[in-house]
Amino acid sequence: MKKTLVLSLAGLALASLAHAGSFQINLQGIRQTAMGGSGVAMPWDASAIFFNPGALSRLNGMEAYGSAFFVSPNLRYVPANSGTTSYEPQKETSTPFAVYVGGTLRKMPKLGLGLGIYTPFGSSVNWGDDWTGKLITQSIKLQSVYFQPTVSYAVHERVSIGAGFVYAIGSVNIHRALPLQFSDGRSGQLVLDGKASGFGFNAGVHVKATDKLDVGLSFRSGVNMKVDNGTATFTVPASVSPLFPAGNTFNSNLPLPNITTLGAAYRFTPSFLLQADVVFAGWKSYDSLKFDFAKNTTAVANSSSPRLYKNTVAYRLGGHYKVNDKFAVMAGGAWDPTPSDDKFVSPDAVDADRISLSAGLTYEPVRNLNIMAVVNYTTTKARSVSYSPENFSGTYQIKSVTPGIGISYKF
Repeated sequence: MKKTLVLSLAGLALASLAHAGSFQINLQGIRQTAMGGSGVAMPWDASAIFFNPGALSRLNGMEAYGSAFFVSPNLRYVPANSGTTSYEPQKETSTPFAVYVGGTLRKMPKLGLGLGIYTPFGSSVNWGDDWTGKLITQSIKLQSVYFQPTVSYAVHERVSIGAGFVYAIGSVNIHRALPLQFSDGRSGQLVLDGKASGFGFNAGVHVKATDKLDVGLSFRSGVNMKVDNGTATFTVPASVSPLFPAGNTFNSNLPLPNITTLGAAYRFTPSFLLQADVVFAGWKSYDSLKFDFAKNTTAVANSSSPRLYKNTVAYRLGGHYKVNDKFAVMAGGAWDPTPSDDKFVSPDAVDADRISLSAGLTYEPVRNLNIMAVVNYTTTKARSVSYSPENFSGTYQIKSVTPGIGISYKF
């Protein structure tokens, strides 16, 4: 029993925190999401603070921007060799958001300043208390918020640069059954709850190569999210309670990847533009995860678990068409390969190669005010994988329809 519990805790540490890494949310701008997630080359609005700080000084004046998305994916799991048996988690809706205020100064038009607050990682999954994988996870809720003050400067009439400091905060809450039973048949349970924080930066260069062609390059550094003194609460039968100390705490850290993006935008006509991004994500640095408890016993031990992530290259493409002075429409698509290894995919860290299609529109009811809307559809092929630390195998598939709304105003 002791060996089983130790391995279970190690597996939980790995799966729950890694879910934030593999489930990267690419929903930081309405226009960009509508164009397949592309947007490094074109300074559409104050969301340049996230997509390319170097493009912020290309805005004409200051702007305030806000957007929200409603993420409620459909996830299906079929256990290996189970026939027609399948499981789906309870519906959970996450609401990633973005707020940006920034642009150029009237008296110093080459200088751009701004602040971005956005949510690049986070999700909620609730499989229920008694499903077949309850010993790996019952539910998980992850949240993160990044704060990014930003400076940009036009060093030439066609070249501008910029950078922003990133301070990230987050939280994690996980429920998981333990392989112990009370006299009434209930399973024991572990609840992990913790706060995380980390630092990084976002830098970029924007080049207006010609009157029709814009090029952008951005680099978002990795952020090492640290969890210090998170609480570990065990609910177990009295007969084994000495093995699970009350008031236990844990420390861990998750190295989120650096992201390098090269993009280009070409205006074919005054009304029609195409843009594309190539995105390199440096996931390879995430090869294992260490997890330390303050109070160790024969059943609760520190661990170091393999993850074996790999670097990925994603491709995004989108188009923008201005119908008239008030309306514009957008559409796009993306291919995002998974960084996860087939032998280390757990039900609270489900991921697969993703295909996304999206469309959106903007409406300017009065001068300088824009109302924006988008819908994104993401799907994966059925992926047969295992979670080796728990010998848990099966096939997963993800489908998601995500709407989003936004508003911006130029001062």
